[in-house]
Amino acid sequence: MKAEARATTAAGTGSRTGTTRGAAPGTPPLTERQEARRRRILHASAQLASRGGFDAVQMREVAEAAEVALGTLYRYFPSKIHLLVATMQDQLDHLHTTLRKRPPATSSPSERVAETLMRAFRALQREPNLADAMVRALTFADRSVSPEVDTVSRQTTAIILDAMGLNAPTDRPTPEQLSAVRVIEHTWHSALITWLSGRASIAQVKIDIETVCRLIDLTSEDPKTP
Repeated sequence: MKAEARATTAAGTGSRTGTTRGAAPGTPPLTERQEARRRRILHASAQLASRGGFDAVQMREVAEAAEVALGTLYRYFPSKIHLLVATMQDQLDHLHTTLRKRPPATSSPSERVAETLMRAFRALQREPNLADAMVRALTFADRSVSPEVDTVSRQTTAIILDAMGLNAPTDRPTPEQLSAVRVIEHTWHSALITWLSGRASIAQVKIDIETVCRLIDLTSEDPKTP
């Protein structure tokens, strides 16, 4: 899939009339027109990032590409960082939907999570400029972007828990499992940064991801087993 098509899909995935994806609790739902405008903005952001990375995403250019006033853009996203983190939210939504349609076939939870994260990594690998822009936004995010960053973290957690088979409302991960998930998230994020900076190969990333995912097996063991 080409960058433009994938960006369009990602910007629209998970968005429904009357919902605000990644919005702060208590935020009024968007109208159909507002949601369409938001999708255009995210589409424009993803396109610009895919072409030129972080520096290419300029708020005025995003507004022009999305055909919205600059003031309107800032009402939706107070800063470039807010915008790019929201772009990552939509990319993860799109990825999660794809993974649910084609889940890993391996039987071991740790292997399923490793395969899932490597599929996510390869999706980002196909769009290195976009990946770099989103990761830099997460890295630069201050406290004002905390709700949006927390949403990205929850999305990543949900993807991992789905791969573990803990996706039903009645499934409650143990504290140990949640701790393992957090470590896996940190490792995946760090591996992405080191790959983007040219300090790690895809082969090394795969080894690191598979290694950290073995924590899932350790936290799934029966504590009564000697």
